[in-house]
Amino acid sequence: MAELGKVTRALQSISCNVRDDRTLAGQICQACVDGLDIDGAAISLFTASTVRETLYASDATAELLENLQFTLGEGACMEAALSGRPVLVPDMHEVVETSRWPIYADAVMEQAGVAAVFALPLQWGIVNLGVLDLYRHASGSLGHAQLRDVMSAANTATLMLLGLRTDPGNNQAWHQSWGNRAEIHQATGMVVAQLGVSATIAFARLRAQAFVEQRLLGDVARDVVARRLQISKDTCPPGRERRDDGYG
Repeated sequence: MAELGKVTRALQSISCNVRDDRTLAGQICQACVDGLDIDGAAISLFTASTVRETLYASDATAELLENLQFTLGEGACMEAALSGRPVLVPDMHEVVETSRWPIYADAVMEQAGVAAVFALPLQWGIVNLGVLDLYRHASGSLGHAQLRDVMSAANTATLMLLGLRTDPGNNQAWHQSWGNRAEIHQATGMVVAQLGVSATIAFARLRAQAFVEQRLLGDVARDVVARRLQISKDTCPPGRERRDDGYG
């Protein structure tokens, strides 16, 4: 039997008395930062295709990466969530690796100074809770042992977070963790009412508005809720065809 890696061992040593999902996510991310050749980590959870919550980010750069992906709707995290497979990009300057997310790749390198990203889905069977995101300022792959360790750690983290989610005595704490995205949810509902479209299309229009204005999605949502901004049916990012995914 292969020896457990440093991160997996650290996760298994976390007290079972941890009842707060943000605290648990923080300990998981810290274990990754301490045990792997990376600079930062974040955990994002998903409740539906249009709803994502950054549960924990180890530093400002990790938080920026999460916000960029949520705003742009593309990136390693989004792909890992949709595919259920790890997305490992050891060199963000490699066009072959990043051409499927051109805007995200440019933003990651220019705004965050990040050269490598690794996104691991937090998935158990058909249950997909979210993604464990790792980044590094220097390019380069994770070593074989570290990759094996973080894959095992992602499975362990999934079971730990799933345990909190399904604990009957802890449901309130779990649902409260989504509060930071309340304005985005509220803004989506306002666009639904205003334009008479589905929540999916309303969310896409909010995202398109953020793209056009080159702002974070949360800032756009805040303006919609405060009625400083009204989303138009004509909102469509430059260079994108109008189609049935919410941009046209």
